[in-house]
Amino acid sequence: MRAMFFLVLVIGMALAGGAVYMVQQRIAETEVLLERERAFNAEAGKLVQVYVFAKPLQYGDALKEEDVQLIYWPEKTLPASIFRDKALLFPENAPGPRYVMRATEAFEPVLSSRVTEPGELAGLTSKLQPGMRAFAIRVTVASGVSAFVQPDDYIDINWTGDIKGNLTSRTILSSIQVIAVDKAFNEGQTSTGDAKTITVAATQKQVVLLTNAQASGQLSMSLVGDVSEASNELIEINTNEMLGIVEEAPVEVAPVVAEKVCTRKERKGTEVIETVIPCTN
Repeated sequence: MRAMFFLVLVIGMALAGGAVYMVQQRIAETEVLLERERAFNAEAGKLVQVYVFAKPLQYGDALKEEDVQLIYWPEKTLPASIFRDKALLFPENAPGPRYVMRATEAFEPVLSSRVTEPGELAGLTSKLQPGMRAFAIRVTVASGVSAFVQPDDYIDINWTGDIKGNLTSRTILSSIQVIAVDKAFNEGQTSTGDAKTITVAATQKQVVLLTNAQASGQLSMSLVGDVSEASNELIEINTNEMLGIVEEAPVEVAPVVAEKVCTRKERKGTEVIETVIPCTN
């Protein structure tokens, strides 16, 4: 009987020791997971709720409440113009809905640059900054950008024409924003084929300059890759400079001063005789 009791006691102690060991292991694993979570949260920072598109939308679609949803986003990486407040995204007593400014994908953040103001239609004027005008430029394949320019690209505009009998090319505008290609003025809208016109955002003075440039010569364009590194230097080159022809300056010839000749006329009968005499002054 005592032996049986001793055996049961040993088995119970072994089971208890095993249970304690398993609990300690579980606690250790939990502490490791908690430490990893703390490290992740410290790296990610505070999470806040922001609005994203709940489904793909097309340009010009009216934005409704069911088109957006809230998700958590790291606060330290929030875009400046992202919507976090429903009252700002869908204000009460608004004159109308917001409209989508470009095609969007599901879970893309709702930014103020992607939607219009309440009641404002999604049109070309919505892309113009205060004081800017939209100016259409005729383009062809020879213009340099008709096959691949897109809305929101930046271009340099060059003019080529005759200046005093010498064919000259000159950069007249640098880093001008393209806001429309043909009738498309948002990303993803450009139709296939070569563009016939591109519309740029320009100041009133630049509009006058472009009007004169189109009427007096030929315009060509080139895409600007990095606007931050764009140069405002206006470059001009003519045919002689391109070919390395140096025009020789005309040789100035000293004027020939005619020698003064003095004469005296005498009449002898019906005949007049002219005689050369020394000049007195």
